[in-house]
Amino acid sequence: MKNYTITVNGTAYDVTVEEKGGSSAPVSSAPKAAAAPKKAAAPAGGAGSVKIEAGAAGKVFKIAAQAGASVKKGDTVVVLEVMKMETPVVAPVDGVVKSINVQEGTSIEAGALLATMDEA
Repeated sequence: MKNYTITVNGTAYDVTVEEKGGSSAPVSSAPKAAAAPKKAAAPAGGAGSVKIEAGAAGKVFKIAAQAGASVKKGDTVVVLEVMKMETPVVAPVDGVVKSINVQEGTSIEAGALLATMDEA
């Protein structure tokens, strides 16, 4: 058996893989890899319970909603430029935008926290 740490969209998963078949030679175990750093928490001041995260790496093209704005599910909150295309990031639920965590022109990675909101 071998242990691996796999990181997907910034989240670390420890997995164990069992080898089957051909070889009966003993498998030496390597030291465990250090756990991936956890994502930074949303700012405490005014942060909402619903996180709006980037689905892909890109650049923040436009902030479409400001903190305090009421939005409906599907309303655009932030517009990203991903591979030369404008890609809207929308509110997942009806509610109020509590914080905008990025600025226009900022480069971001997939999974980056863009905004927070509270459900209505």
